[in-house]
Amino acid sequence: MDHDKLVRVIRRLALEAGDRIMAVYNSPDFAVKTKADASPVTEADEAADALISAGLRAAFPDITLITEEQAASHALTARTFLIVDPLDGTKEFVQRRGDFTVNIAYVEDGVPVRGVVYAPAQGRLFYTQADGSSVEETGAFDKVVAGAVHRVGVSTP
Repeated sequence: MDHDKLVRVIRRLALEAGDRIMAVYNSPDFAVKTKADASPVTEADEAADALISAGLRAAFPDITLITEEQAASHALTARTFLIVDPLDGTKEFVQRRGDFTVNIAYVEDGVPVRGVVYAPAQGRLFYTQADGSSVEETGAFDKVVAGAVHRVGVSTP
């Protein structure tokens, strides 16, 4: 896996998905549906999932993709895969509490090795760099060029 490419792609997709999510979040009203498991889903979940899925499939066509919003993908098995929760915290989103994130991870042999967590309402972006270090990016986010970062500490399980 080209980790430089992976980080560029997942970072950009998380930011783009965040824009779609915030457009819905800031709208006067939006519909909330119920999934088969009785959890809520909104047009923001679906729009973010469609954008991220299309981007990941285009960039990494040979890697299995599992996403929360595509139930059929939950039965897929692979040692290496991408996993996506396009809007983690839909209940908080619906309540307009601002506590929700875009999550994308690359997993090898059951271990997440690279990933991004973007909290668009909070303006916070965390990701794993190509070298494996975990960082928070600060300042205004450019979708193509990463800005200033500072390392964050992580614990291992």
